[in-house]
Amino acid sequence: MKVINKNNIGTLRLFIIGILSFFSSSAVYSQSTYLQHFSTKNGLPSNACFYTLQDSKGYIWVATDAGVSRFDGKIFETFSINDGLPDNQILQVKEDKSGKIWFLALNGQLSYFYNGKIYNETNNHLLKLLKFNAVIVSFFQDSKGRIWLGTNKNVLVMYSGKHITKYISADHDRQFINTFIHEDETGKIWAVSNTSVRQLDGDKFKVVPHSSLPISYKTAVNLPDKTLAYLDPSGLKIRKGNEEKLQVKLNTGLLNNDPGYFHVDQNKDLWLSNASGIYHIESDGSTRRYLDNISSSQVIRDAKGNMWFTTSNGIYMLPQKNERLYVINKANGLSSDLVKSVTKDHKNRLWLGLDEANINIVDQQDYKISKIALGDKKKYNIIKQLAFDTSHQAIYFASDYGLGRINDIYKGNSNIDFLQETSSSMFVIKSFSISSGGRKTMALALSSGVVIIPDRIRKFDFSSLTFKEGEDFFHNRSYRVFYDQQQRLWFSNINGLSELYDGKLYNFFEKQPLLTKRINDIQELPDHTIVLATDGNGLLFMKEGRIIKVITQEDGLADNICKRLFVKNNQTWVVTNNGINRIYFDGENATVESFEYTNALLTDDVNCLYIDDKNAYFATNNGLVYFAYNQSEHNKEAPKVYITSVVNNKNKLGMNHPDHVLDPSNNSITFYYSAIDFQNKNILYRYRLKADAPWTETKSRRLEFSSLEPGEYVFELSAKSNNSNWSAPAKVSFILEAHFWQTTWFLILVFLLAGFAFYKVAVIVTRRQKNKEQEQLLLKNKILMLEQRALQAMMNPHFVFNVMNSIQHYINTKDTNSANKILTGFAKLIRKNLEICTRSFISLEEELDYLELYLSLEKKRFGDKLVYQIRVSSAIDKEETMVPSMILQPYIENAIWHGIMPKEEGGKIDILIDLQGPDHLIIKIIDDGVGIDNSLRDKKGEHQSKGMDLTKERINLLNQVEANPIQINVQQTGISGTFVSISIPLMP
Repeated sequence: MKVINKNNIGTLRLFIIGILSFFSSSAVYSQSTYLQHFSTKNGLPSNACFYTLQDSKGYIWVATDAGVSRFDGKIFETFSINDGLPDNQILQVKEDKSGKIWFLALNGQLSYFYNGKIYNETNNHLLKLLKFNAVIVSFFQDSKGRIWLGTNKNVLVMYSGKHITKYISADHDRQFINTFIHEDETGKIWAVSNTSVRQLDGDKFKVVPHSSLPISYKTAVNLPDKTLAYLDPSGLKIRKGNEEKLQVKLNTGLLNNDPGYFHVDQNKDLWLSNASGIYHIESDGSTRRYLDNISSSQVIRDAKGNMWFTTSNGIYMLPQKNERLYVINKANGLSSDLVKSVTKDHKNRLWLGLDEANINIVDQQDYKISKIALGDKKKYNIIKQLAFDTSHQAIYFASDYGLGRINDIYKGNSNIDFLQETSSSMFVIKSFSISSGGRKTMALALSSGVVIIPDRIRKFDFSSLTFKEGEDFFHNRSYRVFYDQQQRLWFSNINGLSELYDGKLYNFFEKQPLLTKRINDIQELPDHTIVLATDGNGLLFMKEGRIIKVITQEDGLADNICKRLFVKNNQTWVVTNNGINRIYFDGENATVESFEYTNALLTDDVNCLYIDDKNAYFATNNGLVYFAYNQSEHNKEAPKVYITSVVNNKNKLGMNHPDHVLDPSNNSITFYYSAIDFQNKNILYRYRLKADAPWTETKSRRLEFSSLEPGEYVFELSAKSNNSNWSAPAKVSFILEAHFWQTTWFLILVFLLAGFAFYKVAVIVTRRQKNKEQEQLLLKNKILMLEQRALQAMMNPHFVFNVMNSIQHYINTKDTNSANKILTGFAKLIRKNLEICTRSFISLEEELDYLELYLSLEKKRFGDKLVYQIRVSSAIDKEETMVPSMILQPYIENAIWHGIMPKEEGGKIDILIDLQGPDHLIIKIIDDGVGIDNSLRDKKGEHQSKGMDLTKERINLLNQVEANPIQINVQQTGISGTFVSISIPLMP
């Protein structure tokens, strides 16, 4: 708390006394009825308005000198010559029975609006015929559907739907100038002007007797009961057939001041417009005036009972009687329009806290306004809180920097006491609360903390020097203090909510997070439930120390930022940042009610409220606003919703087609829509594109869908206000055609072609597989054949011949033992060949046995001239290692016969078998013969080793069949000798 020391206390007291003044005003004022005003600031093309119409859908049409506007309560949609109007100056707007909206232009050309499009003489043959070079002043469609057009010239036009008939009068004094058409209850057609009354007889009009005539074509109107109401110099007349009756007598001042289009209620009350404003004249003659000195041209009543006034300064709406707001402001006698606080005493007087250190008292019985001026305008600039002390008949008031009490308010010599801080410290007041039930305590919420004054009656002061923390002072910046029915003190500060009872402090913010936020106001229901207005969390209801209900925007609250509360009976009224609500809470269930028709004045800038048995009062920046809430019939009817236009790729679609078929390339569509509402309701929309799709909610008035998939769609749209259910949906059907590649027949064709192609591919693959299998089979057969040929080649005739000669030699020399051995070995070799010739692969052990048998026979033939050695690595499993059958014998035979035998001294053959890496077997055949290159060079003629050639061909065939190839390398080692290397992949 900031302290300002004053040396001269006496000077201070004199200063305080000097700033006070009190006076009463004996002037009598009345309240004003609030009218909503719509002008160019709200979207009208011009303030110069000529005519207003509500069509059958509920839209308000306004004719101006800059085009015509269609109004749904939120948006003015304006049409001009750019949209098809023949002239921007539209004098009247009329609707026929088919829903066409007709525009009567100043240049005399007719046009009409239908299904979202304006038709004129350039695009409609009928309108080209209905051109008369005259201004059309009246429009009427009779029960037979014929359209009657009165003009400002001596011509009356009737269009039957097929033919046009013109009526012209030869009587100079009784011409058809400015004629108004009326149809009575018998179906007779009357032509009324300010010169004559005529009745249609057959195909001609005949003049009939009359006692009075309308002042102009504007001052005649067809009533729903088929009577004609018009204004003549004496007042309002009602004509029924040939009978005329004076309904309301009017003074000539009203009728001589350019009367315009008027309205007559069912009870024959008259609403008159003229150059000085609007006059509501009841049947008993009592008159109420609206729009003082604003030139008005028309009055209409809409379907909800709202009155619309057309003026040279825009249009005005007077809400229906049970939804009217009343304003008391500076124009009605208040000291200022800025009303910051309001309360009421027991004599039905309203106390208003204003700016400029003013307090006004409004007596609602006679609307007498009394004024109290507090001289210190700086300290008491804004009176932001008022409270009525019922026990002591006093009014407490507070500004930011001071607090006072007006004593004995029912006596004429009321005096004022001001709260003093005895140490002259400056204090900033946030709020105050006075106890009741005979108690005299008072609590202050200050910027420095909460202060408790124990006896506000006897000692209306306090001292910051004597504060006792936890008893009469609680530090931290505070916002609101409140004494409940049991005189418990509730207060909120920067920490949250606390309660002081019987000297004990309960800090609820320590356990409940919702109570740590700022609390702007505190009130109590009759059942002791505490209501808290939070700064962002909505309304909280507490009972017995716990939160039992939270109400937010999701429950219908206008806004989660709640500023002020007022409890009336079991109802809680709340002022939010976006309007007002009334909440019914029975301890379990809560109903949130919105007064949406008050949104125009009470959406924001509401500072305080007071609710009595009939009226709800609101202190606003524009005066004191109030309404009779018990008379208000809160209509649960859902707002009417319309789809106003549909745009497909910048092209506007006609609204009269039941279905729209869209090109597949135009897959973007935009819907514009509105709900008709003139009560300032918050409208929520929901939509969907498929009947089985979930609804999506939005507050937008425009929806765009792009990249839609082909198919049939039904756009459905419905709307609701806070107090209503969802409306019946408006619908627009459209079909988005598919690209040819998205059509069913194309997909079937693609499927068939794909199936056929798959079939062909499968056939080809199968055929190739079969061919490959056949080729492999042929290769294997060929390998077998080559093996047989190799077998035959290995059984070299010379070898056989030599072996047989050797056997014969041993027989002749009677060496029977040697002959038997050779014969036995030869027999074994033959049997071995027969065993392995049928297999492509044999084990290494079998191959070595075969080679050993073969080499042993060759050794017996050549003796010491042939030396051979076979070495096998110990790491090789000879039984498990598989090699191609008969792959080594041709190379060994070639080494013996062509390498070693040509040498006189003979030679040696080494056969080495080892592993080459983890997956290959390496076989080396090394001889020290003449060498393969020398042998081929020394041979005469062409020699061919059939065994080796057959082996190579066989290896090539195996390499085509098997996955891993066999590699063979044959080369001469230096001057002589031959090296054969065979790499064989190991079989898994």
